[in-house]
Amino acid sequence: MRVPAVEFEKLTPEQQRVYKDIAGPRLVFGGPWQVWIRQPQIAEVLNKVGDVLRVNGKMDKRLQELLTLIVAREWNCDYMWYVHEGDAEKKGLSKEVIQAIKNRQVPKFDKDDEQVVYDLITELYKNKKVSQQTYERALKILGEDLLIELVTNTGRYNQSAIVVNTFEIAAPGDARPMTAGK
Repeated sequence: MRVPAVEFEKLTPEQQRVYKDIAGPRLVFGGPWQVWIRQPQIAEVLNKVGDVLRVNGKMDKRLQELLTLIVAREWNCDYMWYVHEGDAEKKGLSKEVIQAIKNRQVPKFDKDDEQVVYDLITELYKNKKVSQQTYERALKILGEDLLIELVTNTGRYNQSAIVVNTFEIAAPGDARPMTAGK
């Protein structure tokens, strides 16, 4: 890790306040937050955006986890994959889909919403834009609100992966789940 682990006792009062808000009653605090807390205004705003999308958003948690795994795989982000792989299965993604993404294979989806999420995000990575056909299919299947959440959340998780990879935030126990699929 290129920055030292956060020690709550050494944080400023403002950092401690934001830390408690982010970590909640479980006091879980890791990943990009280890970096962002150094600038508490950034951490606070990003936490609010995350709450709007992740906590209060309309998107099914299964689709949130799918988009997160696609982003983790794109960025070879061990931390993100480690944190979300188990949640993805608990939220309803099949083991086969999870393994296919991990191994950089095209998954076989049984659900149209999963297929369109995968297609839109992977097309966006490949082409840096989305075709009218993909956009219209996503709009029809997800609706405008969920499409906005999907694209915004994809950007948010890209931001997290970039920070985690730049500052070399390791997965717990130095796990390297992305190594197998490189």
